[in-house]
Amino acid sequence: MSFEMTKGLFKYDFTDQHAILGIPLDAEFNDIRKRYMKIARRLHSDTCSFESQADKDWANQFLSKVVNPAYNKFSKESDRKEYSLLLAAIAKRVVKEQGKMQIESAAAKQLLTDQNWEEAYKTAVGKLALKQYESVKETEDAIAQISELNMVYLLRKERLGGGAVVPDSSTKVTTPIKDPTPTPTPTPPPPKTEPPDSQTEAYCRRAQGFMDSKNYAKASLELREALKRAPKHSKAHAMLAMCYFEQNQATMAKLEMNKALASNPEEPTALEVKKKLEQAAAKAKKGEEKPGFFASLFGGKKK
Repeated sequence: MSFEMTKGLFKYDFTDQHAILGIPLDAEFNDIRKRYMKIARRLHSDTCSFESQADKDWANQFLSKVVNPAYNKFSKESDRKEYSLLLAAIAKRVVKEQGKMQIESAAAKQLLTDQNWEEAYKTAVGKLALKQYESVKETEDAIAQISELNMVYLLRKERLGGGAVVPDSSTKVTTPIKDPTPTPTPTPPPPKTEPPDSQTEAYCRRAQGFMDSKNYAKASLELREALKRAPKHSKAHAMLAMCYFEQNQATMAKLEMNKALASNPEEPTALEVKKKLEQAAAKAKKGEEKPGFFASLFGGKKK
């Protein structure tokens, strides 16, 4: 049995774990755990109250294939941090592509213009969560609506933090008088490059050793430490992108690759990751790439 979702944040090649669990994006871990336990009791084969056997089978598979992986994303601190970074990147993308945004649910449309939008958001998510796992149809519909609410929430929060701002219609716009003498455009200074740091390079060397032995998890830890010292270190970002690629995390690989190329457009490892991603994408279109690399459990082609 396959599961697919294409609304809200799922359309950004992203698995909205919050929508699956029916929790707001700022939920604390204790609340996440309580919510998961409630869903698990509802869907587990020993306690499921669905009437038909087909629905009971669906509930059992949905619990093991969708709900459990969603909860696991929050059970470890390292996974929560990684998920938060990815969510922050998605928020910027939502703002950038807001002109193409498609919203179907009435609650999400209302949230776009609601003055007390943060309170309205939590209230709306809570109402949907109450009936989210009452039936197969309710589950899919509630997840879609909650993910649309999450999308609008990220849009408004990102705007508040300095993103796109809609100008006040009452503000008068005046045209400045042009100076007839053209002002020469100053030549921008060359981009600043961080001086090499021996400790940062040491982290990279240790990470390379772990990568050579295919221990990408430990390599990632070393590279994150390197980036704490030098946040724009192109080599560390590129190596981390390669680690994510080797662990089949295409979205995170692309994110780190772009950071590396922003600091150094000629970074060789970043260019190698870019080539690998393009090749994998081409294979995915032909159906040659293994499932789950670019398409998450929700989103992409049906399996």
